[in-house]
Amino acid sequence: MADVNIGVFIPIGNNGWIVSKTAPQYKPSFELNKQIVQKAEGYGFDFALSMIKLRGFGGETQHWDYNLESFTLMSALAACTSKIKLFASTAILTLPPAIVARMATTIDSIAPGRFGVNIVTGWQAAEYTQMGLWPGNQYFGYRYDYATEYVQVMKELWKDGRSDFKGKHFTMDDCRLEPRPQGGEIKLVAAGQSGRGMEFASQYADFNFCMGAGINTPKAYGEANLRLVDAAEKAGRDVGAYVLFTIIADETDEKAMAKWQLYHDGADTEALSWISGQSSADKNADKNSTAARLQEGAVCMGMGALIGSYEKVASMLDEVAEVPGTKGIMLVFDDFLIGLENFGEKIQPLMKSRKSRA
Repeated sequence: MADVNIGVFIPIGNNGWIVSKTAPQYKPSFELNKQIVQKAEGYGFDFALSMIKLRGFGGETQHWDYNLESFTLMSALAACTSKIKLFASTAILTLPPAIVARMATTIDSIAPGRFGVNIVTGWQAAEYTQMGLWPGNQYFGYRYDYATEYVQVMKELWKDGRSDFKGKHFTMDDCRLEPRPQGGEIKLVAAGQSGRGMEFASQYADFNFCMGAGINTPKAYGEANLRLVDAAEKAGRDVGAYVLFTIIADETDEKAMAKWQLYHDGADTEALSWISGQSSADKNADKNSTAARLQEGAVCMGMGALIGSYEKVASMLDEVAEVPGTKGIMLVFDDFLIGLENFGEKIQPLMKSRKSRA
């Protein structure tokens, strides 16, 4: 069994990815995320990715009402790590591509060859209306065209140091970028699950970020991977999936499921209702889109969860690694520091797909 990359989706927003009053409650900070990423690096994790979220979901838990900024956080983390790859996220409606290209080059100078960019087209209008940056709901229909031009500008600047790109959304006039990345190509991550999103990822990204599905159904996302593999073959490019799972593990299956039941019973229904309402604004979202998944209102925000003993979780992660098109597994934990320690000490050593890292 070939090695699979493992990454951590760091908690840049309060309370992580479980929308529950009975899950661990915490605020984001540089210190917390530094401890998490350094611990992940120590256990041989391959990458860490931070999202960008500009407005939370409220509710009793004020879920994601507290958020750090992705690029500035990852810049600081780049300076206190040495091996792990780091991905920051750009909300493309908020920052011009030439500025993001320069920000990425700056972080590449801190961590040569270890930095990449996650392209976020945006699904929650309230993040942008609060700043007067929302183009209107018609944006849902052309956001990947916008993202395509955005990425083309960045790639031109990184490769040539200049761009005269002329498009519908962006116009460059002898735009310059020096120095260029010294660590090689800046890798890109996308997160499209719709047909158009997969097409964009297959043409311009190196990895496509997707969510696992269901509870203890590690291969349920396989159909999405097949669509990505097919799209990548048509584009003539090598693009793999980074699949996201929530990990809830304990000494026994019973203890792990008791945690899950506690979190499920404490669901912050007000926050989940806000998520569902915002994600339903895209009236043309297909059944595979991220927006459609978020409308499900699950405590884990529509992503899959692997719940059980350390042995059971290790076995399920090995199953994930076998799904065609999977290049990496990105993990979130109910309690990040404890969860990372349990993964590194008790789960990873049991994984056949991580034998070289254990």
